[in-house]
Amino acid sequence: MIEDIELEMLINEVYEYYGFDFGSYSRASLKRRVNRIFHLDGFTHFHEFLSKVRSDPEYYKRMVDEITVNVTEMFRDPAFYNVLRTQILPLLGTKPFIRLWHAGCSTGEEVYSMAIMLKEAGLLHKSLIYATDINATVLETAKKGIFPLRMMKEYSQNYRDAGGQEDFSSYYTANYGIAKFNGDLGAKMVFSQHNLVSDNSFNEFDMILCRNVLIYFDADLQKRVINLFDESLAVLGFLALGTKETIKYSIASNKYKQLDKDKIWRKLK
Repeated sequence: MIEDIELEMLINEVYEYYGFDFGSYSRASLKRRVNRIFHLDGFTHFHEFLSKVRSDPEYYKRMVDEITVNVTEMFRDPAFYNVLRTQILPLLGTKPFIRLWHAGCSTGEEVYSMAIMLKEAGLLHKSLIYATDINATVLETAKKGIFPLRMMKEYSQNYRDAGGQEDFSSYYTANYGIAKFNGDLGAKMVFSQHNLVSDNSFNEFDMILCRNVLIYFDADLQKRVINLFDESLAVLGFLALGTKETIKYSIASNKYKQLDKDKIWRKLK
């Protein structure tokens, strides 16, 4: 296990050499992920690891990719998607055009889940999904819309638990152990690199989804990101967060209304 003082040294060196600031990340989460790559790549001394990060930009990129990758799956938390299907999409459907932002989209499973739901609601043709992540490697995966075929049984069950009525396999083509999702879904997606730590708002959205990303940030950065979302969200738009995340301590309580117990808030003003 690397020491706390070594973690701080890594944070400072990365900022000095590459301008990337891990300083606002939750220390416990960051330490766990740095330890993982430290042991995964066979280092025994911290100074060797730090030297490699400093002197090898490709290795630095690998480290950032490993640290920033998030676990995801299609229709993750089916009850959440059921609320989207039954309560949110009918309201979004009244708009002439729908802009959605998946912030921290990782490898794209949840982006394709949303596209499927929009298609089934008859809204995909007038929607555009902006999908962003800090990690360029996972974005390349997301753009391709290709996922392991072995996951489709689980994803199909998630889809049904989320209220899906169609044959899930109709949304992809299976070949050589992979599932490639249909091009009409990907055609309504825009993938781009975006850093929630340092980048600004880039559009106005009717819905923003950022699920299980804020848990990796400290309280100050969480507040900054919530305010970024607030700037980016249209009045009466929706903000969806992960099960352990909240806007409660970041923004005026009268500005948003929470939907029941779901981690979805509607912007009132």
